[in-house]
Amino acid sequence: MGRDATKTDEDIPEALDWQGGEVRCESCPHRALLAERQCRRQQACVQDRYARRIDRFFEWNPGLSNDYLSHSYFEVRAIAAKYADETLLPWLLRDPDETVRWSAAQRLPKRYLMRLIDDPHREVRIRVAHRIDDADLFVMMHDADYYVRQIVARRIAANLLQKMVHDPDPEVRCIVARRIGSGWLTPLLSDNDGDVRLEAARRLPPEQLKTLQHDADWRVRYEVAGRMDMRWLAEMAEDADPLVQERVAARLAGKRDEWELVETSGKEKPQ
Repeated sequence: MGRDATKTDEDIPEALDWQGGEVRCESCPHRALLAERQCRRQQACVQDRYARRIDRFFEWNPGLSNDYLSHSYFEVRAIAAKYADETLLPWLLRDPDETVRWSAAQRLPKRYLMRLIDDPHREVRIRVAHRIDDADLFVMMHDADYYVRQIVARRIAANLLQKMVHDPDPEVRCIVARRIGSGWLTPLLSDNDGDVRLEAARRLPPEQLKTLQHDADWRVRYEVAGRMDMRWLAEMAEDADPLVQERVAARLAGKRDEWELVETSGKEKPQ
């Protein structure tokens, strides 16, 4: 979308139309605008294939934009849609080019975005997912594109995320694990991806972490070793990973130090 937006007029010294032919002012239907300084070769020209020059032409002559909504060149249609009457834009949502569809959608009320939730181009659906109200996002939670679903998982109401706990993309499930209500974390604790289980483990209270002390991923066990209830921590002292062992030992040593201080003061040992 916006194929040459980073280029300047100086980067493209030639004046070529969208089919590669030379732009000829003498044959242009708007040649009278030259005298009025409302168009300029290589700067503001609707015949030029360079988007910035087309945009500048419609900026100077917005009243002509309605006439170019069916032009053969997608850049002309897309840029004309920025300046045309809003009442003419809905039919552009069926344009064959995704740039045109999105250009029209940006100016229309949000309700029109729902017409693009099944757009064939992922970039359009990504932008739609960013803009529609979160109450409408549930219709996109099974989109074919993983990134669209990631956006949905970040924006949709947390109480609807249980419908995404089995999403095929692990990053989507990670996002779900960070946001879903704690009562729905259980299926994520047995996820086949370690990143997902780690995100879920980070949200569990210490008393529930014991179920993960033998997890296959050392990162999960490291998280468990750092926060698990002390009553069961000694069970991890012989963990297969040295970093996990070190964390367990450090916590156990801290507990022993605490007990020693209690014993010298004559108070009851902490549980």
